[in-house]
Amino acid sequence: MRIRGFAPATPCWVELASAEPGRAQDFYASLFGWDPAGDRFKLRGRAVAGLTRTRPGRPAGWLTYFAAEDLGSAVQRFAAAGGRMLSGPTEARGGRGAVVADVTGATLGLWEATDFAGAQMAGEPGTMAWPELLTADPALAERFYGQAFGWLLRDGIEWLTPGHDAMAGLAPGGRTARWRAAFEVADCSATVAAACDLGAEVVIAPTDMGLGLIAELRDPWGTPFAVTAPTTRPVDLMLTFSAMAGMELTFPG
Repeated sequence: MRIRGFAPATPCWVELASAEPGRAQDFYASLFGWDPAGDRFKLRGRAVAGLTRTRPGRPAGWLTYFAAEDLGSAVQRFAAAGGRMLSGPTEARGGRGAVVADVTGATLGLWEATDFAGAQMAGEPGTMAWPELLTADPALAERFYGQAFGWLLRDGIEWLTPGHDAMAGLAPGGRTARWRAAFEVADCSATVAAACDLGAEVVIAPTDMGLGLIAELRDPWGTPFAVTAPTTRPVDLMLTFSAMAGMELTFPG
């Protein structure tokens, strides 16, 4: 599915920083069927993820970026809520970015687009999937992101925008809080097996989360990432027509 833009404070891009970007490029291109294109990975000609070399303020790992209408204002709100600036703001190809840490210590990016909004595809294998904040202090995270982004936390597991649109998750984590990057795949178990053949290590075996399977891996350089395959369930619909309501699709039973 083609994506053309992102609402403020929603996940818009994911980028890998690696000390060995050439080798990392080969690994992820082989695993997800991506085409390397300089500092980006593409799928059928559209950008789906980024690639850069590690540097001060940008440690190794996958970094999830969140859209910002005004980067300066977003950074100020982040700081006022108790967050820290790690690097930036800096000019980049297609916009301006900053790397920040929330009050729990999890690292994320803020992105103000000029002519590049972020991921250009979603909802199919090889694209960015539902990111999750892993933290041992959900209450602290809830207060922080409510102030910094205006988010709401539903049922303790799902982040909502101020417009009540679900766009990210929260899960219990270890001592080190982090945003876990995830990618959609067609077959979770097959992707895990392929990743292991390429040198990855399984952290969490494919697990049924109700709406699909998810697994966490470490790539050959120790970088964690997740893969997820949505479960497709058949739904029966009934088409009815009445003079008052017109044509309606309803669930039988």
